[in-house]
Amino acid sequence: MGNLFIISAPSGCGKTSLVKALLEQIDDLVVSVSHTTRPKRSGEIHGQNYFFVSKNEFAKINENNGFIESAKVFDNFYGSAKKTVTDLLSSGKDVILEIDWQGARQVKKSVTNAIGIFILPPSISALKQRLTDRDQDDKTIINKRMTEAVSEIEHFNEFDYLVINDDFGVALNDLSNIIYSQRLIFAQQSKKHQNLLETLI
Repeated sequence: MGNLFIISAPSGCGKTSLVKALLEQIDDLVVSVSHTTRPKRSGEIHGQNYFFVSKNEFAKINENNGFIESAKVFDNFYGSAKKTVTDLLSSGKDVILEIDWQGARQVKKSVTNAIGIFILPPSISALKQRLTDRDQDDKTIINKRMTEAVSEIEHFNEFDYLVINDDFGVALNDLSNIIYSQRLIFAQQSKKHQNLLETLI
């Protein structure tokens, strides 16, 4: 059985880039693909970026308690299917959920041993500079993202680990250490090496 990791961060903290680098670096580590009702964008692939479903399909899964967490963002719904997560964990893979603090709170209620990791910027000014340097949004959107970021950061104490993304390489190393250390805890090792332990005792 794999570990379930929740990775959250305000927009602009580099979460997506860090997770991408983690996946390239660590074997048997995957990101759970979420369901969404939003339209597929150019270049996106069903089952790879998201499972794109209708609002009726989403509602049907939700009514059957099929999501480990779900949220409405503007007019669209997003959710992590229990079956997707369970199947991956049962195959022995460690699973990452890239969700916000509200989703993390939902997951923790049903999966008490899920490991929460929150990524923080080195400072508020650095976060604003990163959002500005991306050159994707105008000042109004950036200011809105900054307000949202402060609101999200207030929930950092609901997570198990804090990673400061000041230097990308250091932050990536910190995340890797968290993943590897969880693989070495007693519950994981005793299952993985059960036969060995039986011969030693």
